[in-house]
Amino acid sequence: MAPTFLILLGAAVALGADVRPDKNFSLLPPVNFTIHAVGLAQVLLRWDPNPDQEPGSLTLGYHVKVHAPEDEDYQTKNTESKRVAPLHRGFSASVRTVPWEEPSLLASGWVSAELPAPPGSPGTAAVNLTCATSTVASNGTRARPYHVSLRCAWLGGAAAPEDTQYFLRYRYGARTEECRRYSQDPRQRNVACWFPRTGIDGKGRDRLAVQVSGSSARAAIQPYDGLFALHAIDRVNPPGNVTAEVQGGRLHVRWEKPVSAFPGHCFEYEVKIHNTGKRYSQTEKMTTNEFTTTVHDISKYCIEVRAAVSSVCREGGLWGEWSPAISVGNEAQKPWTEWYPITLVAALCLAFVSSLACRTCHVWTKLFPPVPGPKSHIQDFAATVNYEKSGSRETESEVISYVEEPGLEVLEDLVF
Repeated sequence: MAPTFLILLGAAVALGADVRPDKNFSLLPPVNFTIHAVGLAQVLLRWDPNPDQEPGSLTLGYHVKVHAPEDEDYQTKNTESKRVAPLHRGFSASVRTVPWEEPSLLASGWVSAELPAPPGSPGTAAVNLTCATSTVASNGTRARPYHVSLRCAWLGGAAAPEDTQYFLRYRYGARTEECRRYSQDPRQRNVACWFPRTGIDGKGRDRLAVQVSGSSARAAIQPYDGLFALHAIDRVNPPGNVTAEVQGGRLHVRWEKPVSAFPGHCFEYEVKIHNTGKRYSQTEKMTTNEFTTTVHDISKYCIEVRAAVSSVCREGGLWGEWSPAISVGNEAQKPWTEWYPITLVAALCLAFVSSLACRTCHVWTKLFPPVPGPKSHIQDFAATVNYEKSGSRETESEVISYVEEPGLEVLEDLVF
């Protein structure tokens, strides 16, 4: 029994030595490496194992490096790989053979391939491409009660000729669609597009690919590709059916989830309450669809609510629009208990100011009494009144004493 066991053990060791690759074993690079555009902003990388690679039980893999338009580094066991990237600047990558389970072995050399950029004159491509999606209630079947609309806008290239016309198409998943509803600028050039209904999944995680191409009789127009994460461009609808009431000093606000493919637990909310009388606002965050707070009975409040999809259901995005403002409460006059202190303070201030003014005038008069004016012979002369008797040679003069102010010097009598 023992000799048999030793024989089997020796055979296993010998077999393992035969299977284990030699230290001088070398890996050869792949062959027939190509890059082809297979869709809007989508390429297929494909290669073949090197036919001269020595056969054996070694598991081979491939190390891929994308150089343009953005750096990317990954490994795969497959001999093809599909990537999503904007292609208006071209695409280039390299691949090499690597040992999948034997890190001690050296990888092969690199082989490279390139997809050139599409033709076009510099500066003619559309610029400032922006897109936004919104969810709309559908009248279709229960299987798909919502659909997604898409709006995109852009500007013409600085070097684009006057006769340039732009066109837009999008791809989501395997579906590609051309725009049919454009908006134009004063030059009659397409600068915006609206898809009222698309094949975009409102809860999807794939990136949206958009391309704006162009045509002109004077020059070749460069295309422009844009990639958008749905969570970053989704405009969440405002909450629906917002109601509010004030009861016993408590403000109760309720609402319904926005029109969306996401269920109710996927939303977080912000409630903004503005006191119109005291002119202050407060904003509260929550994950439920109701809010209660203590308020003043005699005040009017303006209330708005907005929503966002939380990170529980997808990567966090932007807040949606505020719901239409609603008002609640009574903006009645203040009771006399609130006006009494204000009136009392105002009366005291007025009395203090009046007293201070009177005292100031009295002290000023004491410190600076009026200065008497100089004697005036003109006034004396004007104060003398002459009477003449008709038919008499004598002239009778009436003497008048003129006094300027009480307590001042009496003017001398003048007789004519």
